[in-house]
Amino acid sequence: MAHYAFINEENIVVEVITGRDETDLDNLPDGFSNWEEYYETRRTGLTCKRTSYNTAGNQHKLDGVAFRGNFAITGGTYDEVNDVFIPPKLFDNWVLDETNWNWKAPIDYPNDGQRYVWDEETTSWELQTP
Repeated sequence: MAHYAFINEENIVVEVITGRDETDLDNLPDGFSNWEEYYETRRTGLTCKRTSYNTAGNQHKLDGVAFRGNFAITGGTYDEVNDVFIPPKLFDNWVLDETNWNWKAPIDYPNDGQRYVWDEETTSWELQTP
């Protein structure tokens, strides 16, 4: 089993499906060299790219090889230059960390064992109260 993302002309992920494993070439319909090509014919005007459920933060969860940065998420983007999926940006002032292809706050999360939430208005981490 593999997962495939459909991407529109703005490189926005609009759908993610479960499909055939990329190595299952015996069942691939004639005229196609891979499953991405086949699935792309099933959604007019969209590009299809395989995505790895086990990849997050540019690391493979099972000690395998990371694939395309992150598992594709509907509403996220596909960076075709770097061949990675980037999750949706949560806050306007967050910046993209190109080592793990995730968004991060402009101020590091406090490392004092307490829980914090990001306050966009003050652009700071606020202590979470019970």
